[in-house]
Amino acid sequence: QVQLVESGGGLVQAGGSLRLSCAASGRSFSTASMGWFRQAPGKERELVAAISWSGGSTYHTDSVKGRFTISRDNAKNTVYLQMNNLKPEDTAVYACAAVWRGPLQRWSAADYRGQGTQVTVSS
Repeated sequence: QVQLVESGGGLVQAGGSLRLSCAASGRSFSTASMGWFRQAPGKERELVAAISWSGGSTYHTDSVKGRFTISRDNAKNTVYLQMNNLKPEDTAVYACAAVWRGPLQRWSAADYRGQGTQVTVSS
């Protein structure tokens, strides 16, 4: 069974840090583009960060640039999202996704999607 499982979410105070992990299993994801989406209550899901299969190309949405960093370890079939200087507006469910055809841009276009992990930032 192919699946993506996220971990590392939780409750943190503003200014704090969290590191999210997305472990893939069931097949190798080393040639897939992967990324992190988030959805806050009452808001649309947005792409937070994405990374190419080699890790050589990354994308971070403007609101997290300089604070979040996406990375991957293909040997471990895992992608990470290091989140620093967290703000209350970062509160959301964060989920990872993978796609083999082209860059990861839309949740609906992903080949595989995780269930998500809750991140709550208190002020």
